[in-house]
Amino acid sequence: MAAPLLKFHKEILEEIHDPSTSDLLILARGLGLRRIVCTLMKICDSPQNLVLLVNAAPEEEVAIGEELGIMGCRRPGLRIVGYEMNKRDRQDLYKKGGLISVTSRILVVDMLQSDIPTELITGVIVLHAERVTALALEAFIVRLYRERNTTGFLKAFSDQPEFITSGMSPLKNIMKELQLRTVHIYPRFHQSIKDTLENRRADVVELYQHLTENMAAIHHAIVQCMTITLSELKRSNTSLELDDLTVENAYFKSFDAVVRRQLDPVWHKVGPKTKQLVSDLATLRRLLTYLLSYDALGFHAYLETLVASNTTTTAGTTRQNQSPWMLTDAANLILQNAKRRCYTLSRTNADRPSTAIDPVDDENAWDALDDMEGHGQRSPEKIPKPWIPDGMDPILEELPKWDLLADVLHEIEEEIMRQESLSSYGRGSNIVLVMTSSPQSSALVSEFLSEMNVDAPKGERGREMMEAKLRRYLYWKGRLTSQKNRKSEALAQPEKAPLRVSGHNGSGGMNEALQRKDKERTARSANRRRVRGGGPSSASQNKVKENPGQVVVLDDGEEIEALAEQSRAMNELVVPDADLELLEAMLASHVNAEFDMRYGILPPQQTVVVRAYSDDTDDQILAELQPKFIVMFEPSLEFVRRIEVYRNSSPGLGVRVYFMVYQLSCEEHKYLAGLRREKEAFERLIRERGSMLLPIYEDKRVGSKTGEQIIKSISSRMAGGRKELTTQASQVIVDMREFRSTLPSLLHASGLLVIPATLTVGDYVLTPNICVERKSIPDLVSSFNSGRLYAQCELMSVHYKQPVLLIEFEENKAFSLETVSETAKTYAKPSTKYPAKRPEPDPSRAIAIGAEEDPDLGAGVNAAAEELLRCVPGVTAKNVKYVMSKGATGYIAAWVVQNLLERGYAVRGTARSVAKGDFLKNVFASYGDRFEVVVVEDIALDGAFDEAVKGVDAIEHTASPFHMNAIDPDELIKPAVNGTVGMLKSILKDGSSKVKRVVITSSGAAVLREDPNPITFTEADWNNQCLEILKKYED
Repeated sequence: MAAPLLKFHKEILEEIHDPSTSDLLILARGLGLRRIVCTLMKICDSPQNLVLLVNAAPEEEVAIGEELGIMGCRRPGLRIVGYEMNKRDRQDLYKKGGLISVTSRILVVDMLQSDIPTELITGVIVLHAERVTALALEAFIVRLYRERNTTGFLKAFSDQPEFITSGMSPLKNIMKELQLRTVHIYPRFHQSIKDTLENRRADVVELYQHLTENMAAIHHAIVQCMTITLSELKRSNTSLELDDLTVENAYFKSFDAVVRRQLDPVWHKVGPKTKQLVSDLATLRRLLTYLLSYDALGFHAYLETLVASNTTTTAGTTRQNQSPWMLTDAANLILQNAKRRCYTLSRTNADRPSTAIDPVDDENAWDALDDMEGHGQRSPEKIPKPWIPDGMDPILEELPKWDLLADVLHEIEEEIMRQESLSSYGRGSNIVLVMTSSPQSSALVSEFLSEMNVDAPKGERGREMMEAKLRRYLYWKGRLTSQKNRKSEALAQPEKAPLRVSGHNGSGGMNEALQRKDKERTARSANRRRVRGGGPSSASQNKVKENPGQVVVLDDGEEIEALAEQSRAMNELVVPDADLELLEAMLASHVNAEFDMRYGILPPQQTVVVRAYSDDTDDQILAELQPKFIVMFEPSLEFVRRIEVYRNSSPGLGVRVYFMVYQLSCEEHKYLAGLRREKEAFERLIRERGSMLLPIYEDKRVGSKTGEQIIKSISSRMAGGRKELTTQASQVIVDMREFRSTLPSLLHASGLLVIPATLTVGDYVLTPNICVERKSIPDLVSSFNSGRLYAQCELMSVHYKQPVLLIEFEENKAFSLETVSETAKTYAKPSTKYPAKRPEPDPSRAIAIGAEEDPDLGAGVNAAAEELLRCVPGVTAKNVKYVMSKGATGYIAAWVVQNLLERGYAVRGTARSVAKGDFLKNVFASYGDRFEVVVVEDIALDGAFDEAVKGVDAIEHTASPFHMNAIDPDELIKPAVNGTVGMLKSILKDGSSKVKRVVITSSGAAVLREDPNPITFTEADWNNQCLEILKKYED
């Protein structure tokens, strides 16, 4: 059942529901914008209406469709037009009317090609109006819409007022591009909203939690580093206005984009130091977030990766430009306190001599092993964990909110019991909803709740979980140190210092009881299956020789590497080339063993749902769960308002909200700053609306008098720019793929007629003799490096007299031609003469250029398969049948080779003749000796691939004999099978083969079969139906 509309929802709908008006609605986040949009769409739902939903994300389309279904719009409801729907299906869908969600790019093309009856559109609903600019596709859609339809409505919606406050008259610019004259602004402090939401209030319990001493020190140090970094950035760029770059603004994710936007105009001039400072600001902002949401070990591990990446590049060389903040005292304070939250290292335990233990009477050692395997439980205070290195004292500081959450859940449980004892009926369920800021935080909270020890004292309720994380962390550190030591030994072969971990005696630092246990486990493991590339582990092969008279405790890594040596002997956890996922599964085995005992289908009163904040989908979650207890583990301005709407939409429902926040932290500052930013944004919008001058829109309908006068102007296509009257609009043929860019929209805005088409040669055709290839800056550099631009220019020169290369620069972004200036002069050649007259281009001729002639196009083929194949770059209406009839294997193989060469691989291809091999060499000549060809005349012959597979690392097998004249199925099946088996035999035959992976491509025809019922095909399915049909009719 859909949630009822509140009073202010109805007032808004009263203002915007009129189909004869077009409006822009700006609503504060969390107040039910999706509910308003869905209600408006429900009002318009009718086969006689065609209402389009534009600029909705895929997940929003699904959510809106579900909510419309709940409201009763199910026949047919919201239909979604995607890239998988072909042109004919889209045309049929548009004619049926109703509610349709379509991507902006598809809608633009359909409007230009008249595939959608624009004049019959009832209305257009635009989401995320704050993103609409002069270059956006939505502005292009509005222009096309208003050219042919001036009676339909256009409703635009936004709940991001902060994004409509940058630049001069931002609200006016959005309304201009959407061609709107009415805007409705509803902030949280709007009188109607205020009166509605304050009618019924939830019971809010605000819980302010102090940071621990170490967390407070880290927090203060991070803020200090941010202040230093910002000051250094401003000092290095005094010519720019960087007053908005403050620590308060740095709390928000949009801060990174603001910094780049300020520096983009001079980005090519700034030095590596400034670029490093910009990167450091993003890193420090993440550190503040991770400090409050990650566990202590996760935060410490992240810091260690930052330190490692600051000094060493991915290639292993020394980094030239290091982060300045890493060299400050504050950074050292961050690292030391982060480590102190996890563990401390001391020499006290390491220097204490160990005592020999009788292996027969050593029950504690056996109990320790049983405890590690999950067979028994022992008190952690009495017996230390045997996998913890000596000298390490685990601190394992827990997040303060974990204890607070445990206390809140205990209080909720008591309240539920009290309400049940009163036997008073109340609406809602006893499900406890816990909301967090991210999916990672949700996973951590869920893990804590599932492993929490309710009887443990505060600060140790998640000890079991933290110890498991510490064990994984130690394994990780041990592996890193081990790899580092192996590299050092390979380079210099130094004399290794004796290493010993005290607290154990006997070989390998273990007592005799553990050695006896190890022998039993090693004997069993000898017969076990190997673990992902490694053999059975052996402790005796990897032991470190010791000097009993010398004890050396090195840094953390060396200490932890000793742990790895013990783990090989005791638990077989360290296996050569074993990955971390395998280790985590092994460590969690004891938890899985007890799953059935502790978990199951629980009644609602014992259910805790942990979920991350989302968009308007949270409103639906509240409506479905009907929780009476909500815990906001981290503050969220939007969700506070969702609770207000939820409480007032459910009369008679008592709601208690626990609002948790770290006091005097960035979490609290960010929440308050977000409130202030939104309030100031709404105030600026209200002031701008009061003084805004609305433009008078020009009538540009097709056939209107004004439109005809525009055509009768100076045409640049006439030599010398002489004036001539013409009723034919200047036109430009644009490739379909170009509608991802902004240039087609600009061409249309300038008065040109844009004709979309699938072009094989070029991106834009201006005249029969002029073709333009557009390149953005990244694409230009990539094309230069791969040689693709040369092939494109060569192809344009064959078919057009004047090929043109258009380099597109991004707005407000700097660029330097230094990297490509030398190469560019071999491509660019100036034209020697200017044509006297430039006729309009012919779309049919432009489409045919570069494609092969085929008079029997489309005869006897599957239309859906042909439509899918034509989506592949280079396949057009002229060559689609050629590709389908000649077989897609060679075509696919060529694209596979092209992709691999562009990624830097050396490729060896096979061809069935020398002539075809020479052709391939010419095609990929720009890649030099990285491409070679081996001739394999018949892949079905024994040993056909013997020479081809030598020295390769991977094989992509795309070849399969095929022709249209087969009489017996074995004429096609046996050569295909023999070719594949022969290739695999050739790999095994080569004793020096280093092939790591073989990929074999096949056809859907090998799997598909007719079935009246829905079926999901897998690798277990084969198309034996065709053989049965053939045998049935073979006579």
